[in-house]
Amino acid sequence: MDIKADELLDAKGLACPMPIVRTKKAITNLEPGHVIEIQATDKGSTADLKAWAGGTGHQYLGTVEDGDVLKHYLRKASDDETKEETKHEAILNLEELRQKVEGDESIAILDVREPAEFAFGHIPGALNIPLGELEERFNEIAHDKELHVICRTGSRSDLAAQKLAEIGFINVKNVVPGMSNWEGPIEKK
Repeated sequence: MDIKADELLDAKGLACPMPIVRTKKAITNLEPGHVIEIQATDKGSTADLKAWAGGTGHQYLGTVEDGDVLKHYLRKASDDETKEETKHEAILNLEELRQKVEGDESIAILDVREPAEFAFGHIPGALNIPLGELEERFNEIAHDKELHVICRTGSRSDLAAQKLAEIGFINVKNVVPGMSNWEGPIEKK
C-alpha cells in the first residue's frame, strides 16, 4: 500500500500520551485536507489516535504495520469539520480512589491500558479492557456500580469515559493522573 503523506511525524519509542501530544502539535501546522503519517511503536497508539481523531473531527484513515513500526494516517479536518476537544467532566483523583479501594466500597475499576501495561501492575480487582477493544466489550462492564476508568496518565481513560457516558453508562469517573502516580495496592499478573 503506497500512501502519500504531506507530513511525517516520528513518535517511535514514545509511550502514551506522547504520540497524541506530538500529533496535536504537528497537526496545527498542517493545511486542512492534508495527511499526516505518524510513525509509532506503542501498540496502544492505534486506539489512542483513532479515538482522539474521532473526538476532534480529524479523520483517522488507517494504520499500516511495517515490522515493529505502526504507520498511522490522519487527515486534517477543515475549520468547519473540527470540533472542540472535549474532556469528561466527572473526574476523581488518585487519593479519592485509594480511599474507596481501601475502604472496600462497591465500585468498579476499568483499566483501559494495554495488557502488557496491566500485567506489570494494576489495582486489585480492576477489569482490563484496552481502549481499542472497548466498543466490542461493553457488555463485560458492570452497569450497577460507580465506574472508575483509569489508564497510565488520564488521557486514554478520558476518551473511554466519554465513550461510556455516550452509550448510557451513568456515574462514570475518569481517574487522574492515572497509574503512573498510583501509590495504593498493586497486583501483578
